[in-house]
Amino acid sequence: MTNGAATSGGAVTENGAAATGRELLPTADGPRIRAVLGELLRRSKGRALGSFAFIVGATAVGLLTAPLLGRVVDVVAQHRPATDLVTPVVTLVLVAVVSAIATALGVSMLARLGETMLADLRERFVDRALGLPLEQVEKAGSGDLTTRVTNDVAVVAEGVREALPELGRSVLTIVLTLGAMAVLDWRFLLAALLSVPIQLHTVRWYVRQAKPLYAAQRAAVGSQQQQLLDTIGGAKTVRAFRLADEHVERVRQRSAGAVELALRGIRLVTRFFGRLNLAEFVGLSAVLAAGYLLVGANLATVGVATAAALYFHSLFGPINTALALVDDAQAATASLARLIGVADLPAPAEPQRPGRPVDSSVKATAVGHSYVDGHPVLREVDLDLSPGERVALVGASGAGKTTLAKLIAGIHRAGSGEVSLGGVPLDELGPDRTRRTVALISQEVHVFSGTLADDLRLARPEATDEELRAALTAVGALGWTEALPDGLATVVGDGGHQLTVTQAQQLALVRLVLADPPVAILDEATAEAGSAGAKTLEAAAAAALSGRTGLVVAHRLTQAAASDRIVVLDAGAVVETGTHEELVAAGGAYATLWAAWSGQRQGST
Repeated sequence: MTNGAATSGGAVTENGAAATGRELLPTADGPRIRAVLGELLRRSKGRALGSFAFIVGATAVGLLTAPLLGRVVDVVAQHRPATDLVTPVVTLVLVAVVSAIATALGVSMLARLGETMLADLRERFVDRALGLPLEQVEKAGSGDLTTRVTNDVAVVAEGVREALPELGRSVLTIVLTLGAMAVLDWRFLLAALLSVPIQLHTVRWYVRQAKPLYAAQRAAVGSQQQQLLDTIGGAKTVRAFRLADEHVERVRQRSAGAVELALRGIRLVTRFFGRLNLAEFVGLSAVLAAGYLLVGANLATVGVATAAALYFHSLFGPINTALALVDDAQAATASLARLIGVADLPAPAEPQRPGRPVDSSVKATAVGHSYVDGHPVLREVDLDLSPGERVALVGASGAGKTTLAKLIAGIHRAGSGEVSLGGVPLDELGPDRTRRTVALISQEVHVFSGTLADDLRLARPEATDEELRAALTAVGALGWTEALPDGLATVVGDGGHQLTVTQAQQLALVRLVLADPPVAILDEATAEAGSAGAKTLEAAAAAALSGRTGLVVAHRLTQAAASDRIVVLDAGAVVETGTHEELVAAGGAYATLWAAWSGQRQGST
């Protein structure tokens, strides 16, 4: 079930949006990302300080390993008794145990901190995404929102679970190890720092290249998914208009663009690591050369030189990890910007004093509408529905039926004219009251993952099991529901019990009954069931509309014949209106449609 919603402001266009012709949802900039992270971090200040303390302690204790091994080297080099090895060896064991325990605790606390921050951000994102005006989602393309909900959340989650703890450990290890080298001998530190200019230049070069590349890659994947959704979701229309080759070519182009950007990213990372290996070679060579000179001049022992070389060698892992995580950080930052961009979207503006509908009437006056290409879809359409009246919209594909339904539901704003519910224009009602006044059900329904009861309670969270059963009974769905393995507690959706198309559509009608709006719009809500489930769904739809003002975009003319009144649209204009009997007798457009429909049905029996 799709509730009506008013439109809101435009979106910032991402890289690649121009190629798709859509207004992608906004992304956050760097200062906003830092502000949000700082806000989330302050909420868990104690856990952050605790994890930092444990990781610092673990790293500091682990640094004792190199000098202890250096002492072992000195004992051997000076031919001292074997008993002198006992103390450094036992200490090495203790260092390993203490460092491992402290590291495990610190990393665990840091991971929990990251998960908590991610959960907070995800809640904000989902809450805002569910409240987005459908018009804004359609302008961006549902693929853009889909990739943010799936790919971008996954990328950020992976960064929080794996990259964040590892990055924290690596940075601390680098800082403390360089300090320990300075304590051994400041000249070893100077030798080690010869690698820093190469590393810094490499990182700066990589960041400049990677940031726009990953942003473009995210946009390209969103464009690819949107094209797939457009092609697969509209497969019948694509085949009917013989556009299959054109759509396949579009999918190929979008996929090729996404693959090309992915390959560019791989090539960039390969060059990045090649430059880091050069920095390691320069640094280690300098440390070994410094050790050779200092030992030769009796300014350091072999053990001290060994400890310095071990210190620098131990930096290979943390430095490469920290710098390699720049790659993950770029991807995660690009995804994070997309999540925060949606979470920061302002809620649709509500009027200061929302109007209150006086009844359940619907009125469209001189309504006109065009989409972005400027082609008019509706022209001066007038439509009146009395309280409790059921009106069917009939017309050929492209006549403007669905567009008119969306305008009345408040999903789109009319380009001209006015739509009123209960005598109040939609702008004066506001988004919230519009959603409570009118609901739209399309042929594209969704079964949400979870129990059947939870799925239904999306329409009315406080509904009792008895109220759920009453709504199921109203649309004739209680029988098959009770036959499920666990009844209302049966898990449905992905990974759960699979429902038929008819059953899934019935659930949407049950949600309509539970939400109980005074006005309901069914946009070909029985079209996907096929002939086998058509009668069942038509009966369910009639029951769900009982007591409401109903506008039915009729896929089957039997629904139109059972309506109180029929409105025929052709090329965006109303060409006929009346009862079934009146229009058949008039011999106009509807009579032609009915004759064709009746003949088709007789021929198929």
